[in-house]
Amino acid sequence: MKYICKSCGKEHEEWPALTFNSPFHYHNLPKEEKEYNTKLGEDYCIIYHENQTDLFIRCALSQKVNDHCKDLNYGLWVSLSEKSYLDYRENFNNKNHVTKYFGWLCNMIPEYEDTLAIPTTVYTRKGNLRPLIIPHKDFDHPFVKDYYEGISKKEAENRINNMLNTNNESP
Repeated sequence: MKYICKSCGKEHEEWPALTFNSPFHYHNLPKEEKEYNTKLGEDYCIIYHENQTDLFIRCALSQKVNDHCKDLNYGLWVSLSEKSYLDYRENFNNKNHVTKYFGWLCNMIPEYEDTLAIPTTVYTRKGNLRPLIIPHKDFDHPFVKDYYEGISKKEAENRINNMLNTNNESP
């Protein structure tokens, strides 16, 4: 499968990761609120509300593809508690920091009705790699079922084509 990367403009043959530029909660804010009440970076997002602050980090998820030798990779956002977020930020440059946090999935994955608020465990990894997300197996949702049972190569390629042909500004 060949495609032209929107980021670098070059042709690639390997599957791209399906990434979201921001959490859904940020994406849906009016422009003026984004300017004054948020901070968005490549790995962190903060949204300041009158009564609370929402804290997000960017993570990775690998989706098993049953009839192919490669997994389908996602770049997704999760929300963390203040305690977990502060620990993550404090240890962001520590290449040996390994821990886990509870987080809520915070992107709408187009192939599913509603993927907001799927409970996950977020695992940090050595070498400053983006943390891995593992959905909670006991949560009843088609995305969670697909995560544990896998999807077909055809379905994976459909998802890639859909994402490449739309603006992946975090639907």
